[in-house]
Formats: sequence, structure tokens, C-alpha cells
Amino acid sequence: MGKAHFERTKPHVNIGTVGHVDHGKTTLTAAITKVLAIKGEAAFVDYDMIDKAPEERERGITINTA
Repeated sequence: MGKAHFERTKPHVNIGTVGHVDHGKTTLTAAITKVLAIKGEAAFVDYDMIDKAPEERERGITINTA
């Protein structure tokens, strides 16, 4: 079976957040996805779903790239 052809219909944007511990990076990321979801441009990602790797939750850090 061949690979499906991906047709890009929207621009692809990567956003990185850098900041000190407990300064709201995860909250900001969740808020951005909520605003985009309201506009129908992305899926909402809840705060609890952003820190999903076990080592992130254990150490209280976020390592999230998409």
C-alpha cells in the first residue's frame, strides 16, 4: 500500500515557549490552543494533557515538541 499524499492547506507554525520554572509556559500554551479552537483553527489541548510524559510530570517540567 502506498503512502498517502499530504496536501498542505494551512501554513505550519512551530511555537516554542521558554521561561523560568512556574512562570506560566504551560498555561500560555493551553490558552493559545483554546483561542485557536474557539476560532476553529486548532484542537484545544487541556493544561493536564500538555505535560504528558512521565518524566515531565515527575520532575515538574515540560518537554514538548510537536
